[in-house]
Amino acid sequence: MRPLRGIDTLASLVGPATLGNSAERHAGSGADPRSNRVHANADTTAARSGYLAGEPPRPPLATGVEINADTKPPRLLDQVRARMRRLGLAIRSEEAYVGWIRRYILANGKRHPQELGAHELEAFLTDLAVRGQVAASTQNQALSALLFLYREVLGKELPWLDNIRRAKRPERLPTVLSREETRLLLGELTGVCWLQASLLYGSGLRLLECLRLRVQDIDFTRREVMVRHGKGGKDRRTMLPTSLEAPLRGQMAEAQRLHERDLELGFGAVWLPDALARKYPNAPREWAWQYVFPASQRSIDPRSGIERRHHLDESVLQRAVKAAARRTGLGKPATCHTLRHSFATHLLEGSNSSLETYP
Repeated sequence: MRPLRGIDTLASLVGPATLGNSAERHAGSGADPRSNRVHANADTTAARSGYLAGEPPRPPLATGVEINADTKPPRLLDQVRARMRRLGLAIRSEEAYVGWIRRYILANGKRHPQELGAHELEAFLTDLAVRGQVAASTQNQALSALLFLYREVLGKELPWLDNIRRAKRPERLPTVLSREETRLLLGELTGVCWLQASLLYGSGLRLLECLRLRVQDIDFTRREVMVRHGKGGKDRRTMLPTSLEAPLRGQMAEAQRLHERDLELGFGAVWLPDALARKYPNAPREWAWQYVFPASQRSIDPRSGIERRHHLDESVLQRAVKAAARRTGLGKPATCHTLRHSFATHLLEGSNSSLETYP
């Protein structure tokens, strides 16, 4: 989802807050919802309470802190982050929800959401649809963020929440490439981008599922790829084409050389989910946990502040596939996800028997 207008205006009102940090990308692209226009008159009472202004760039949330009379209550957006992390929601959902809640507050003159009701929420969504001209899915995402705020953070079960209608999403068919078009597209890619795109098609992976692959997820003996914490937090196994075994081994050898160099410099600890790093202190530096497609440079983890090497940014492959589709003259809006749709379609057609030798 692309940001709307007026990001400079929002930044000037919010202050030093970081708009769009991502622990999944670190230094990557991507977009959080932004405010396209906000009211200039800020509510002074809300501003003094500090629930919006001056928030630091995604600090780690404090745990085990003794609460006393002098302790200030956490800001509203920090409460949202804490609740989402408590429920185990994805970091991208956290970013999107925090972005929409921030926009909602600024669009209503920095009034606290407890002071707002159905009229303000409907007006906000209507403004998105009429003036912002955003898609139905974007409207529904904004509504989901605000419903989460009222129900999960503020603990408000208001009758009017159930009366807010979601925008109707149009039913569209995905773009699918033929086998020949797929070969032409992959033929325009080289190096790591070719290998990643080939995995999207040959194994039916989503973009981030491919980039988040770790060494232990590749089983050359059984020719399987383990996808961990995929869409909906589910794990699954998928096939590994024989033609990709040798390139994958070469990529993993290069990743291992990079990991060994990081260890020599005192780094080499990769990010682990669900507090595994505390349970297994040595695991972050073990080879089995390293990314198959590590980034070329180390970056600062926005949640922990630790310098580490993350996986490659998804925008690299996205740009490469878009440029390859333009060079081949397919005449179709081919993207990374188009390769996954093509995998599923060819599999149903019985065409993926060629996966053992493609492309």
